[in-house]
Amino acid sequence: MNSSNNDFSITFQIEGLDIRGRLVRLGPALEQILRPHQYPAPVAEIMAETVTLAATLASALKYDGVFGLQTQGDGPVGLMVADVTSAGALRGYARYDEEQIKSLLKSPGDVFAAPVPRLLGGGHMAFSVDQGEHMERYQGISELDGATLTDCAHHYFRNSEQLESAIWLAADAGEDGTNKNAFSGALMIQRMPSIKPNIDEEEAEDGWRRAVAILSSLRRKELLSDELAPEELLFRLYHEDGVRVFETRKLFHQCRCSREKVKSTIKSFPLEEITDDDGNVHVTCEFCKKLYNFNGDELKKLFSGA
Repeated sequence: MNSSNNDFSITFQIEGLDIRGRLVRLGPALEQILRPHQYPAPVAEIMAETVTLAATLASALKYDGVFGLQTQGDGPVGLMVADVTSAGALRGYARYDEEQIKSLLKSPGDVFAAPVPRLLGGGHMAFSVDQGEHMERYQGISELDGATLTDCAHHYFRNSEQLESAIWLAADAGEDGTNKNAFSGALMIQRMPSIKPNIDEEEAEDGWRRAVAILSSLRRKELLSDELAPEELLFRLYHEDGVRVFETRKLFHQCRCSREKVKSTIKSFPLEEITDDDGNVHVTCEFCKKLYNFNGDELKKLFSGA
């Protein structure tokens, strides 16, 4: 595994055109997100795409806090959550119906060909930016419209006030059970407002269409290959116009759970509702699966305000 070609987002510009882009590739960070959950293969793959989409969209924003992406639907995978902090920390998890997934796996080809309707069903995809209690929270919502998450992202772009955008997503969740050698990638381009005087609108439209067509020619193998440096991949695609690479930002897995945060959460419930038969409270973080145990003495102090 070539670690230098994984776990990053990189910003680039296509020379001569008002087009900016982001390239994201995940490897070890993705493994660390998936491994504790041991998802069935199709769930792991669409979860990998969700984390990658979140990282890609977040890389196009300026914020100080947490960017979140969430899907909710009436299919076997009822909920997926992924978020990325402004420092580049990623995490995510999915809730799914195990029996429904087993039934779907009897014809796995259908699941991988159209994962959104087969796994997520009807529902919505929500994007949020949380910059703390003193800042207004931003949220955008879009229907789950399309066969893939790429289709859903394009539906959101078309129906929002965002810049014209195109995106290509791919993921390989690695070995079943361990998610070893999991990889994912995304390439997004956006048409920026032109600052050139006397711009030729037809020429600008031509350039955008050409850039989208080239993006469509990208092969899954190229996007996921950790042997292909990001600069080389971008040059292969856009060498005719020229491509300029800007900053590279490292991405990594890190959960934000803590014992103090769990204490704050359990205090919001009546003690008798959350106590097990042994008189203790056991809480598992849905993101990283870390277990927090609180015994009777700790609970007495916590609920007495000591």
